[in-house]
Amino acid sequence: MTRRPRLLTTATAGVTAVLLLAGCGGGGGGGKSNDKIPGADTGGKVSASPSASASSSADRPKITLPSDVTDTYDDWKTGDAARDAVLADTAARIDATNDAILRGDTGAPGLSFYYRDKALTDAVAWVQAYLDANLSFTGTTRYYAPKVTLSGDTTASVVYCSDESKGFNKNRKTSKVDKTPSKQSPYVLYNTRLQKNKKGVWQTTNLISKRGDKTCAA
Repeated sequence: MTRRPRLLTTATAGVTAVLLLAGCGGGGGGGKSNDKIPGADTGGKVSASPSASASSSADRPKITLPSDVTDTYDDWKTGDAARDAVLADTAARIDATNDAILRGDTGAPGLSFYYRDKALTDAVAWVQAYLDANLSFTGTTRYYAPKVTLSGDTTASVVYCSDESKGFNKNRKTSKVDKTPSKQSPYVLYNTRLQKNKKGVWQTTNLISKRGDKTCAA
């Protein structure tokens, strides 16, 4: 059953987005939509905190999602250390965003740790939109088909897809889960840009997304 799209519709940088399950993959910089693109790499599944393989020099915030919420990462390792570090911080950014939404905290430390610049402003607005709509979410969001492009040692881009078909909105006050079928596609294509900071953390600087992109439909 397709998860019901998040209630709100907002616009950022001219890109209209529907608030869907927090699978939003980390609510967007540069565009308030969920974006995803295929481009499978080799590897296996990683869930919960894939940031373990990222640079250990930074004091990373510990993020633990509640038992009724799961982020899974398919083919999220390439076998290349540099690219895998980018993917690890991308996954950590997604988890951090969902954690902020679930806790209803626009000041959650994970946001400023994994986002910067316009992407951080948009991420905070994304979390606030959930609060304004009195929504949380539950279920599983699958992230897959990642493709990493490195531009030198400190700049990268990652495109990936998400499947939100097993995630659902939940009323923040009543905890009632909305499983009403939706006409909106559960597939989202994301296109992100990242910058490596002095601590070795790959921070997302821009994020755009497109719901229903055919490249993500499996």
